[in-house]
Amino acid sequence: MHPFDASQPPKLALLLGYAGLVPFVTGALGIWVTPEGWRVVVLAALLDYAAVILAFMGAIHWGLAMRAENAGEPAQIQLGLSVVPPLLGWLAISGGMPTSLALPLCLLAFGGLYAADLRAVKLGLAPQWYPSLRRPLTIIVCLSLLLAWASVLLR
Repeated sequence: MHPFDASQPPKLALLLGYAGLVPFVTGALGIWVTPEGWRVVVLAALLDYAAVILAFMGAIHWGLAMRAENAGEPAQIQLGLSVVPPLLGWLAISGGMPTSLALPLCLLAFGGLYAADLRAVKLGLAPQWYPSLRRPLTIIVCLSLLLAWASVLLR
């Protein structure tokens, strides 16, 4: 197992994390080059994937809270916060929300997740290397969602 106090993330986590960016980047770029009739499909796929990843990331925080040696207030708050990203993702894709609102909602959710990541490290719930994994991934996800949102607003 990778040391909890290591400064760099495990190579496999980096590989899988960057591989997980492919649907974000290709979706965001694809919206700009896809024929008009297919844009709604690409946008829906991008939002669906964003919701899935929000649920996945929320589950990570659930797991961090559950493995905490001290189940005190910080771990309980982390556990409570872990359900917010999946709920925001679900709201973005299930309620008929316009993409002009769903995309910024997901963007804010990923920003909030990064803040939760930093909080988890500060509280000793997540490994020291976690921000160096999450920072570039979050930036690319947010830029992808911004690019997609721009396509909705400008086209």
